[in-house]
Amino acid sequence: MGPMEAQFFAYCQMQELETVSSGDISKAFKLTPKQERDLLYRLASDGWIIRLRRGLYLVSRKLPAGGIWMPGEALILEKLMEDCRGRYQLCGPNAFNFWGFDDQVPNRVYAYNNRLSGERNIGGLSFTFIKVGEKRLGATVREKTAAGNFLVVGSKARALMDAVYDWKRFNGIPRGYEWIREEVRRDRDMAIELARVCREFGNQGTVRRIGFILKNCGAEDRVLRDLRGCLRSSSLIPLLPERPKRGRIDREWGVINNAV
Repeated sequence: MGPMEAQFFAYCQMQELETVSSGDISKAFKLTPKQERDLLYRLASDGWIIRLRRGLYLVSRKLPAGGIWMPGEALILEKLMEDCRGRYQLCGPNAFNFWGFDDQVPNRVYAYNNRLSGERNIGGLSFTFIKVGEKRLGATVREKTAAGNFLVVGSKARALMDAVYDWKRFNGIPRGYEWIREEVRRDRDMAIELARVCREFGNQGTVRRIGFILKNCGAEDRVLRDLRGCLRSSSLIPLLPERPKRGRIDREWGVINNAV
């Protein structure tokens, strides 16, 4: 590390900076814009700081051991969302693994959010940002990491619902149905919470499919009645979307049971 790089970290630590934007260092060190760009580029290329987006960098509070800093997804997501004034929650494979539905550790971070979309590589991690409306964010828990940051993760009921709602993206059907059956067998209150999450965040297809599954799990009539109250369309949908629409018809939920 050269003298300019050492001066950079000393300045950030003195100012207690966790992020640095283009222009911050040029003003403090009286650098030209090109000199500042070159400095930030060198630091990011060598792994000393993390480029969150063009012109915004994440800085460690202390010099990274070994010179390579890997802050983890919690801090990256926190600072990205602060920058764009957004909200996020981990979803899909990350939520499935978090709740123990799937023991496969995902090789990328999936996040519903209300600002960003697309895939990015940040700090040695691969992210898939799924932009959704403000009303589709919610039903979450906050998990503290070993580093002291917090990850926002969809609740257990929300993860189950998302497996059905976003089945194509997350390969959630039919395995999500089995997860629902197992959780309801283990905890009858899960049917209540899952129905509530479906009413608030689901669509018609999700309500129909999960209502059908809950009915066959022996959920209480009051739980099913509340879900039925959300139904609007009378069209039939298959329980398994990618199979032919052949099977016994459940008129109550408008579902073709093509799983048998």
